[in-house]
Amino acid sequence: MNYDPVNIKSKLALFDERWSPRVIAEMNDYQFKLAKAEGEFVWHDHPDTDEVFIVIEGELVIEFRDGSVTLNPGEMFVIPKGVEHKPFAKGLVHILLVEPKGVVNTGDAGGSLTAENDIWV
Repeated sequence: MNYDPVNIKSKLALFDERWSPRVIAEMNDYQFKLAKAEGEFVWHDHPDTDEVFIVIEGELVIEFRDGSVTLNPGEMFVIPKGVEHKPFAKGLVHILLVEPKGVVNTGDAGGSLTAENDIWV
């Protein structure tokens, strides 16, 4: 067993890509992923799982078809499975995502923002 803590700030310094989550830990079948985001993402959903967004730094807006939520540092939001959403960040934001292993960042929407899965930092 490894007794070293995961330093989120150090892990964030290891990559610059936007909308491309990086795995930092696993718990059972769930992964903790760091992401840097800026600008608009795509409308998508995850039909089989909820998704958790935790903002570490910056401001993230998550748009829904019937409203939106704004997250600031230290705030989190759980998006229920099957709910269509589109994250947006006016400036750079650092996010911690919690979701099952194998979840594709764009769901079934695909496109140029679909990130390679299961990349560790």
